[in-house]
Amino acid sequence: MPQIGYQWLSNQYGVVPVHPFAVQSEIGRTRFTSTDGDIRREVYPEPYRPSPTLPDNLTFAFRHEGIHLEFLARLYAIPAVRGELEAWAQREPTGAYARRACFFYEWLMPERLNAPDTVRGNYVEALNPAEFVVGAVVNNARWRVRDNLPGNRDFCPVIRRVEAVQRAETYDLASPLADLEADYGIDLILRSAVWLTVKESRASFLIEREQDDEDRIRRFAAVMESECGRHADPFDAATLDVLQRGILGRSALRYGIRRSPVYVGHVARYQPVVDYIAPAWERIDAMLGGLSRFLARTAGGAPIVRAAAASFGFVYVHPMADGNGRISRFLINDILRRDGAVPAPIILPVSATITHSTRDRAAYDKVLERFSRPLMKHYADRYEFGKTAVGEDGVEYNLHFHAYDDALPAWQYPDLTAHVIYLADVIDATLTQEMRTEARFLHSNDTARRAIKEFLEAPDTDLDAIIRSIRQNANSVSNSLRKRYPLFDERPELIPQIVQAISESFGEEEE
Repeated sequence: MPQIGYQWLSNQYGVVPVHPFAVQSEIGRTRFTSTDGDIRREVYPEPYRPSPTLPDNLTFAFRHEGIHLEFLARLYAIPAVRGELEAWAQREPTGAYARRACFFYEWLMPERLNAPDTVRGNYVEALNPAEFVVGAVVNNARWRVRDNLPGNRDFCPVIRRVEAVQRAETYDLASPLADLEADYGIDLILRSAVWLTVKESRASFLIEREQDDEDRIRRFAAVMESECGRHADPFDAATLDVLQRGILGRSALRYGIRRSPVYVGHVARYQPVVDYIAPAWERIDAMLGGLSRFLARTAGGAPIVRAAAASFGFVYVHPMADGNGRISRFLINDILRRDGAVPAPIILPVSATITHSTRDRAAYDKVLERFSRPLMKHYADRYEFGKTAVGEDGVEYNLHFHAYDDALPAWQYPDLTAHVIYLADVIDATLTQEMRTEARFLHSNDTARRAIKEFLEAPDTDLDAIIRSIRQNANSVSNSLRKRYPLFDERPELIPQIVQAISESFGEEEE
């Protein structure tokens, strides 16, 4: 069937974006809608067909398919398109779609169109707030357009307000936290916060398969506890330096913003496999500035949306010499804290939820691949391993990517819709399952302590060791526990009492 809108423009001008069109329109016999994953297919009857021109198909796309920044950046880079936009502006100086098209050109491109300023016509919005997450409005007087884009030219995520995103925007984190407090008390919740901070750190390393180094785990936990929500701009170079040095400690090989290529990959059959290539190092400072601009433009917006865009946006830019993954997961709690969605000292152990099961870990990898897989497929023939070179930061590398400039719009304007939905699900599971499990454990442990103290005097640290050992040993006293505490052999009648106290205290958890 004949394609219209963005797909017609793509075919006509030979422009293929990395990020697929979320809406793909065709002309058919009858009007109907179908979906294939995230892609919505719209079929329109013949009267909807736009004439085969750039203005008519761009108008159709803006009206029915939304705004695709990456595609526009690629389309507008074609010299002939500039002339067509200038002619359109001359023909329709007050036309809403002509003005929006020209506004986006000057927003995306480094030069102005050869067209006079618009002096008449009502202001129109760059993005439809009903369809996209938007930022604070800045009026563009030249085109009489309300610039409500949530970022800037260097970095501006696209987040479509599909039903699941709207639920994420209205998700009330305070409610499940209040339920936890009502069920278990604020003192126990605050006590659990200390352990949850360590648990988040441990799980964050587990994501990177580095879970065995206790010093590094404690170090990251200390950063989570002391730095969350404290800095005016988490993407400021000085702030990132504080976070990185706190996370890596004083013995890291490299610090600071990278000045060399980087890729994420794995080894298969002794050969390196590239899973993702990050933007060129020359673009990093500008893209971090774009991330800062996103936080400024969306201040007061939905915390989960902001946290998802900040975290995943950062990991895709991959700006640091080391520690990118941990900083990206730090940013989730940092944004939630600075937005007042989660009070200090609570840390949501989102990484623990991510690593809760093989399925949960696979879901995290899958959402990262929403961006990385199309990128690598698009540029599969544009990189290779070759001669070793040395970057400005002294890093040796042999991966050579030959499409940094061509890929730039994909990195600058990622569609993070799925990432917002994913993080909202992770946060809900963290609050309603992960944290509740921890609170229930502490409550049961406290109950077991009190029950044992009815007939045995002991410090809490020793009681915790006894409780943990007996529960791990199928409700029996191990030989190692007997050696550590000879009282068990001296007074064997205590054993069934202790086992019963523990079993009854944890009975609800074990059901």
